Amino acid sequence: MKLILASQSLTRRHMLRSAGVLFEAATALVDERREKEALQNDGLAAHAIAKSLAEMKALSLSEKGTLVIGCDQTLEYGDGFMLDKPRSERDAFDQLKTLSGRSHFLHSALAIAENGKIAWRQVDSARLTMRELSDRFIKNYLELEYEQIRHCVGGYQIEGRGAQLFDWIEGSHFAIQGLPLLPLLKYLRERGLLLA
Repeated sequence: MKLILASQSLTRRHMLRSAGVLFEAATALVDERREKEALQNDGLAAHAIAKSLAEMKALSLSEKGTLVIGCDQTLEYGDGFMLDKPRSERDAFDQLKTLSGRSHFLHSALAIAENGKIAWRQVDSARLTMRELSDRFIKNYLELEYEQIRHCVGGYQIEGRGAQLFDWIEGSHFAIQGLPLLPLLKYLRERGLLLA
């Protein structure tokens, strides 16, 4: 059976390849910004939005003879407030200032569609506590990393220099990177797509 990742995320593709999973990557046929806005207007919580978007992405490419992996990640802080991917370097700066010295949650959702229906889903959450960041540090971080982080919720990646942003992390490193990898690998073994 053919496995499709409905994402062009370099991080997700690297995670799957490194784990030995054979797949094809394709762009999900979903207007993510519009759908996310509609889900927020419906009052859904951050983890439910991630789950719904992952399902939409998986279903958008689902056809007979394929398993399609859809993924999404949301960032929640305070009393249910959410941050999106930064729209500019200034926006990334403001997001990191907002998160500085605070804890937030990353909710990483994964859904698998088969024959036009959701066959399986998983949401993993991680809690990250950011240290107090100086303006100088944030500016330097963004000068060095903006091109890599501009497609990441919250304006950072945990990989590389991004580790310097944090005092404490609770949860799966895979979930932080946007893919609940271990539950996915278990599912693929159960389906016979990986050796058990």
